[in-house]
Amino acid sequence: IKEMSMLSLICSCLYSQPHRNSIYQYGDMEVKPINKCASGQSFEVILKAPNDLSPDRPQPLASPPKKDVSLHELQKRLEAAEERRKSHEVHVLKQLAERREHERVVLHKALEDNYNFSKMAEEKLSYKMEVNKENREALFNALKQKLWEKEKHGADVRRNKELQAELSG
Repeated sequence: IKEMSMLSLICSCLYSQPHRNSIYQYGDMEVKPINKCASGQSFEVILKAPNDLSPDRPQPLASPPKKDVSLHELQKRLEAAEERRKSHEVHVLKQLAERREHERVVLHKALEDNYNFSKMAEEKLSYKMEVNKENREALFNALKQKLWEKEKHGADVRRNKELQAELSG
């Protein structure tokens, strides 16, 4: 259908009824019009089997004939394959070594970060404990001062009572 000319396509649109017994040949397929479609044209496409092809048409390509290979040629091919295998093995081992080195560097960095974080957290905790200790000591000293002042006031009150008792008595 690709090879149908533009004029044929336009004519088929203008004349919805195809010619009777019109068969179009395109390579290994036949196109026959069918008059059973009321809304427009319809076609039957018949594909020819490969054995239906004409003898003047080229046949599908067969595999090329095998040539005899000498023992020396086989040996050279085996050596080349072995060299490729060794080269590939070296390449893979090199990639594995690079990956291991990368993983080692990443692990070392993670351990270093963990150590630094732990050290920082320990320093913060020590600082907070020191601040809390100083706060506790300051609070304790303030309470001691208050207690001492109350005891001094109590002693003054007792002495004043004793003096009053002596003066009145």
